[in-house]
Amino acid sequence: MAKVVIIGAGFAGHTAAMYLGDAIGKEHEITVIHKFDIFGFVPSWVWLGIGAVKPEETTFKLKPVYDKFNVNFLQGTVVSVHPDENYVIVDQASNAGQASVEYDYLVVATGAHMNYDATPGLGPKKFTESICHLDSAIQARDAYLQLVEKMKRGERQRLVIGTGHPMAACQGAAFEYITNIHADLTQRGVRDKAELVYMTNEPAIGDFGVNGINVVKRGGRIARGGDLIEAAMDDFGIEKAVRRGVREVDENKIYWEDFEGNYGEDDYDFAMLIPQSRGVRFPFIDKNGEDISSRVTNPGGFVLADGIYGLSYDELVKTPDAWPANYQNPLYKNIFSAGIAFAPPGPISVPHITKNGTNITPGAPRTGMVSGVIGRVVALNIIDLIRGGNMTRRERMSEMVTVCIASNGKSLWNGSAIVMIIYPIVPDHTRYDNKEGRDLFVTRVERGLAGAWLKQMVETTFMHKFQGRIGWQFIPE
Repeated sequence: MAKVVIIGAGFAGHTAAMYLGDAIGKEHEITVIHKFDIFGFVPSWVWLGIGAVKPEETTFKLKPVYDKFNVNFLQGTVVSVHPDENYVIVDQASNAGQASVEYDYLVVATGAHMNYDATPGLGPKKFTESICHLDSAIQARDAYLQLVEKMKRGERQRLVIGTGHPMAACQGAAFEYITNIHADLTQRGVRDKAELVYMTNEPAIGDFGVNGINVVKRGGRIARGGDLIEAAMDDFGIEKAVRRGVREVDENKIYWEDFEGNYGEDDYDFAMLIPQSRGVRFPFIDKNGEDISSRVTNPGGFVLADGIYGLSYDELVKTPDAWPANYQNPLYKNIFSAGIAFAPPGPISVPHITKNGTNITPGAPRTGMVSGVIGRVVALNIIDLIRGGNMTRRERMSEMVTVCIASNGKSLWNGSAIVMIIYPIVPDHTRYDNKEGRDLFVTRVERGLAGAWLKQMVETTFMHKFQGRIGWQFIPE
């Protein structure tokens, strides 16, 4: 009997657990380790952060789902991984002490550690809000609603939403949050009392860490997808503060450096800034008790996979096969990393170093649909190996399609959304003979009410899928 351990129950880990449990859960031992007893549907937290949904509408208990799939669930925090001896040490929840969990195959799907400390003053325990976790999204909601009350009393408020570190990722979440704030304030009748500022480390609006999204318009003209996104922000009256890396935050001001190396500051009354993402926080320990994390992960804590690392950006652009295909660690072949946890070979957007030596470059996004796809790929490859075969599944981000839907208000009657279809996520200039390196027949950016309906449909069907309800396997990641 094979033992598979999955660390993390986000999009990647939970998807992997369902596929593994469904295929081999009765014959083999599948265990998920997660620090919470719930699954949180993170994309809904842009709505939670303005009070448009209740917390319980975005979560469900994990154990009842895993019971259906013959998957064991252990709530706790991983203390260390011992890859020479194939076991994990876990601090169990509810003061139950430590447990040693053995594995034949290990899937690291921890998502991102929100590294607020990388920016002094950043984070929900300091001066700014966050919608990255359930508790912080609830806190952001409460702070936002207090601000709304001030606006109702006639007080003008300045809200700054965006990225809080020069190398932060997840610009899409910040963009979606600020456009939902615009829609909510408009509905409440206090939009005229708010200054909305989108502050980002992107080189241009619509970059989103994927080097922009260019599309074919009528007549065959190539247009920048960011133009549509920028036009939406102009329609919403959102101030654009682009090409800025946040250096520090205090209770009144945000201090930043721009692409030209100039330093500046912005006042704010409310700020939600996405922090830098980091990988695993636990060490990998060899059989001699030595910490070998530097051989298993990159300096950011993301687990090395079957990619090509160390290439310059110019070399990486020419080498789409540098991106991992099956997410297997090169040193320990029974360790896989899924979703945000895997180490990308570099950024997708063009890196930028200021004259002061500051790296202001959006991180490569690996959330949502990308995480789910990788979770499925990893699970199916482990199933192949357990059944005595070779790994048959591979999907590089330079071969992968993604659909991103950024809502601009939750209403299905007067809301809207910007729908972005990107194929491939990482441009492949060896397959596509155009400047963009993408399939311009598939790649699209559209805005309208239909997107709001699509967003709601995706949220509903994904929650159906993640709860393992009938037909779950027919709903794509």
